[in-house]
Amino acid sequence: MTASVTPTVRNAAKAVIIRDGHVLLQRAVWEEQQCYFLPGGGQHPGEALDNTVRREVLEETGLKVGVERMLWLREYIGVHHGGAPDDHRVEVVFLCRPEGDTERLGGHAEDDAQTGLEWVKLEGIPGRNLFPLGLRSLIAAFAHGEPPAGYLGDIA
Repeated sequence: MTASVTPTVRNAAKAVIIRDGHVLLQRAVWEEQQCYFLPGGGQHPGEALDNTVRREVLEETGLKVGVERMLWLREYIGVHHGGAPDDHRVEVVFLCRPEGDTERLGGHAEDDAQTGLEWVKLEGIPGRNLFPLGLRSLIAAFAHGEPPAGYLGDIA
């Protein structure tokens, strides 16, 4: 008999933090490859998503941020991308402004895969191994103005 899978949905909040034509990214080693992620993470029960992104960015980067607005809503449904059938994530990506010293970075609760933090030039984003890949062109578009906001669908 095959065990049934109880699907769960994990909510998360991510931050696009821009300073002087650069965006703050987490360097990481994930699935044995060097890559980058936006800072942010999982929502706690009873926590508003804007508070989630503030808390997660502070934990992972040491940087306090103000939330300007929601940019994108993205889903990841694992079974559609060769992943686990119970892996379903909903991520809200916020545009955030840094508050405080942007040169002194280092959080007190970094992700296990995190190896560092880096301000990456917006024009260089398409050439980086940034996950999810579907966000690369949108983030890079900030170099030339504001990219469109909205629902991105199920992207990996």
